[in-house]
Amino acid sequence: MQWRVGLENYEVMAAHGWFEHEHETPQPFVFTVWATLEGHGRIEAIEATLNYADVQIAIDEVVLNADEPIRLMEDMAQRVVDLLAAHSTVASVRVRIEKPQAPLPHPGGLPVIEVVWHRT
Repeated sequence: MQWRVGLENYEVMAAHGWFEHEHETPQPFVFTVWATLEGHGRIEAIEATLNYADVQIAIDEVVLNADEPIRLMEDMAQRVVDLLAAHSTVASVRVRIEKPQAPLPHPGGLPVIEVVWHRT
């Protein structure tokens, strides 16, 4: 048995992005995060898992408490991974970030990045 803990479609409004004008007005960033836990046995204590509230707290810490705008979603995702990887119960983390209002040359498409991290 393998355990996964997730938080899907968590939307955070923030002023991040590559372009300076993206730092003026908050826009939505939509997170889906899944963590696979170490071990495969029965989980009967919260200390043996990753509380999904901790996932939300990590996202908030990165996106809402950044000292300056985060230019790339890849960097944003890596910062979330770094916080969640600090939990000893976590074996891997997958972070997907959607940026529905990203500046594109013309309408259409949903900008997305995704990273998968594994403890080695």
